[in-house]
Amino acid sequence: MDKQEWKEKKVNLGSAIVLSVALAVLGVFVGSNWNSWFSGFAPYLGLKSSAKSNIDWSSLDEVYNKLVASYNGEISTKDVVEGAKKGLVEALGDNYTVYMGATEAADYYDSLHGNVGSGIGVEMGLRDGYVRVLRTLPDNPAREAGILAGDILYKVDDEEVYALSVDEIAKKVRGETGSDVIVTIVRDGEEKSFKMKRAVINNISAYVEYDDKTAIITVTRFDSDTGITIQKFAKEFAAKGVNKVILDLRSNGGGYVSAAQDLLSLWLDGEKSLIQKSKFSGSSTSSTSPNKAILKDIKTIVLVNGSTASASEIVAGALQDYNRATIVGEKTYGKGVVQNLFELSGGTLLKVTTAEWYTPNERSINKIGITPDIEVKRTFEDINAMRDPQMDKAKEL
Repeated sequence: MDKQEWKEKKVNLGSAIVLSVALAVLGVFVGSNWNSWFSGFAPYLGLKSSAKSNIDWSSLDEVYNKLVASYNGEISTKDVVEGAKKGLVEALGDNYTVYMGATEAADYYDSLHGNVGSGIGVEMGLRDGYVRVLRTLPDNPAREAGILAGDILYKVDDEEVYALSVDEIAKKVRGETGSDVIVTIVRDGEEKSFKMKRAVINNISAYVEYDDKTAIITVTRFDSDTGITIQKFAKEFAAKGVNKVILDLRSNGGGYVSAAQDLLSLWLDGEKSLIQKSKFSGSSTSSTSPNKAILKDIKTIVLVNGSTASASEIVAGALQDYNRATIVGEKTYGKGVVQNLFELSGGTLLKVTTAEWYTPNERSINKIGITPDIEVKRTFEDINAMRDPQMDKAKEL
């Protein structure tokens, strides 16, 4: 097939709709209904409930009244209320502070535990303006079909999806176990289509492999029990004669900070692991559990890349500060902020940035990332050719 020129497609319609809906519904509660609504909703946003507000909401009331009087269509109270909540949170301009409806909240909790249902087994991320395959999971349909890292997700069942978000594309790829799905990708300017049957995704959060006396621990995310799982692995190392550990955190987007703490306890014996600073709660220090640091004297290399984020950066940053590990790879993502989850009525969820975290040496990595001790790049071409110069370097050290 002839090569085509692919350009990023920017879509702003969604933002416009959210803003319009937000303005519409907030007006519903202005006037006689505003005080009662604000009193009930404010605590979920960390605001003080008060019968009086310093904000003049009359302009929103004006917009809503105009919509009611002139909009040529139905105004669903349920839909605009949900839109208002999203608009209110999105107005903060923080990508990590998010309101989720009941369905989104359930999906989010599932993703934290790897319960992604049935699909094709790919990890996706936004790269160079497109959602691309970051890696295919072993023993899953995508890898068996021939989909490769770096492929652009272009169509799902003949529907163009390349302008959608990662989450939106993932939802279209998932489906009933055994059902057919056609995924069209773009590789080197050419379209390629793959017909697959969806399967239950084998998506464990951590596993260990051995290369002679080297233990290679791969952590794909920090699930609630990931740290405990790896601690069990580590207890087997002495019997296997392990004298070096490679901790692979590449493309690990984070998860539970408590799991990262559990993992760090294998190297840090009751030592400071991170510092949190918040304008509400001030500064606080967290430390690892004592008497579990069975790997503190074992040579350790940590692999990172541009998709290593959040809890993964907590681990890499702490081990680097204490000189307990050599960091190899590429500069990390730079997500150094902490989110708390607030469960709201109706199964909805509010994820709020509540603090910024720092490494034990008080290094801030937010929007900066962690610079590896030894920089080694790994391209999509390397991945597709099954080459791993970063792992090769880690094994050499």
